[in-house]
Amino acid sequence: MTDKTKEQNPLSLFEFWPGSVFYTPIVLYWIIMGLRYRDLSVATAANPRIETGGLCGESKSSILDMAGPIAREAIAPYRVFYNGPTALQEVLDAMDDMGTTFPVVVKPDIGCNGTGVRLIADRAMLEHVLPLFPTGVALLVQELITAPIEAGIFYIRHPHEEKGRITSLTYKEAPLLIGDGTSTLHELVMQDPRMSQVPQLYLPRLEGQERSVLTKGEKFPLVFAGNHCKGSIFRDGRNDITEALTKRINAIMTDIPDFHFGRIDVKATSVEALRRGEGFSIIEINGVGSEAIHIWDRRTTLWEAYRTQFYHYRQTFLIGAAKKKEGWKSSGAFSMLFSWLKQRRLLSSYPTND
Repeated sequence: MTDKTKEQNPLSLFEFWPGSVFYTPIVLYWIIMGLRYRDLSVATAANPRIETGGLCGESKSSILDMAGPIAREAIAPYRVFYNGPTALQEVLDAMDDMGTTFPVVVKPDIGCNGTGVRLIADRAMLEHVLPLFPTGVALLVQELITAPIEAGIFYIRHPHEEKGRITSLTYKEAPLLIGDGTSTLHELVMQDPRMSQVPQLYLPRLEGQERSVLTKGEKFPLVFAGNHCKGSIFRDGRNDITEALTKRINAIMTDIPDFHFGRIDVKATSVEALRRGEGFSIIEINGVGSEAIHIWDRRTTLWEAYRTQFYHYRQTFLIGAAKKKEGWKSSGAFSMLFSWLKQRRLLSSYPTND
């Protein structure tokens, strides 16, 4: 495939393949590596202080809570609460404690792929959204970071290394509909070269507004959560990995005890500031289950995607094995399965994300 063809294609060959198809070689690779190390869960020891190393079922807040003063300064303020009769007041009190006002973000403490992430504009919306979550489930309220650039930064540091490295940088773009004064929202989706190929991701988000017409130039955001499977567009930004950014990320991640492998999701004021290692806030830290998401750039080939996946999973097995030699334990296959089932059950109970 030529570079010109890549630019013309709105989707890559495999971008929206069913997970059961795309991930089958990766699952087989995981099994082979597990047999080699005589432990199918050895990779979970890569971040041994986190449940399953962050593969599945882990609490997002438990990772953030481990942050030392350097890392804490970079993390967007958040608080944890449990949904129930007093949740509304708990959120309002937490906002006062953080010194923030609406809008805020509410999201599950245990989640995946942005499921259940909601942008809360005001108290009335908060009162509407909270009952959509199960009673007793742990949720986070987090200050909304309005910086325009969202990115995923993949970080790896082996136990014997003082300094880690950034292996992936990906920009996340929220798709927008821009009105022409005549077309309905449904028509705008179907006229878009990319959206029209995966309308099942976007049309349900119109929520009964399919026939609404935007004025010329008016913008209608379709996705808030920066997740590819929910409709966000990913752009490979590895050319913007700099020594300054690596130094800053390393200082932050070494301030989280025994964290060696995962992706840091950030909001930044600009690409230039990010390149300088400045002007960004961390909104989430993901462990062993996270991906180097530049593979979802439409220009990525299938071979490049698998090569990236195999490389990263090999690193987590190497790190996990090294941590086990230090005396840490892996989660065990049954515990890993239990955590996955717990996460799957919770995901099915959350409302659709924004």
